Amino acid sequence: MNTLETRYVTILKDIHDACLSYQRDPNDVRLLAVSKGHHYSSIEQLYALGQRRFGENYLKEAFDKQAHLSELDIEWHYIGSIQSNKTALIAQHFSWVHGVDRLKIAQRLNHQRDNQQPPLNVCLQINLNMEQSKSGIDANDALTLAKEVAALPNLQLRGLMALPQPESDFSAQQKNFAHLRQLRDEINASGLNLDSLSMGMSNDFHAAIAEHSTHLRIGSALFGQRPN
Repeated sequence: MNTLETRYVTILKDIHDACLSYQRDPNDVRLLAVSKGHHYSSIEQLYALGQRRFGENYLKEAFDKQAHLSELDIEWHYIGSIQSNKTALIAQHFSWVHGVDRLKIAQRLNHQRDNQQPPLNVCLQINLNMEQSKSGIDANDALTLAKEVAALPNLQLRGLMALPQPESDFSAQQKNFAHLRQLRDEINASGLNLDSLSMGMSNDFHAAIAEHSTHLRIGSALFGQRPN
């Protein structure tokens, strides 16, 4: 096996084993391969191995890859904050968005999503630690925004997403993810039905699995370090 295949097989096994350790059904946890900064040939390799979900952060790079890989049945996820002038392109070219944190952005995505396409799957981004350098809404504002987004017909509000501050300690990682899970449960108690938690990356996905993550956003542990 080549290096990419070896990493892929290893990560799949790690996810499977972690699910069993925390009494999770492995089928409920999805690997989202975050391919930003890597050549489209790496996506082709993983696709041949069975991977279908890929995440991108930069639109121009994503469109170049989508053009080269248009024959492949890839589920494209956009990850990160969204500028108003980029909403039309995102609405037209992605199946999922991880990072909506303003009603204005949600309304634009809803308006610009083609009615012939299925609803755009959306996760709200929560700024768990209220870091000024990161996007996301305060947890206290999440329920209001969730209800507003859930009412938009061309969007499907699926869940919550977070980029918590890096922690090396497992219990600290788990505490952050537990906060997001509890917030999702509180929102659902109000009458909504969010089924997704987009949390966990290369260095903390075991703790995310323990707290019921459904989408693991794995980049460097899968593809290696991004080239300069």
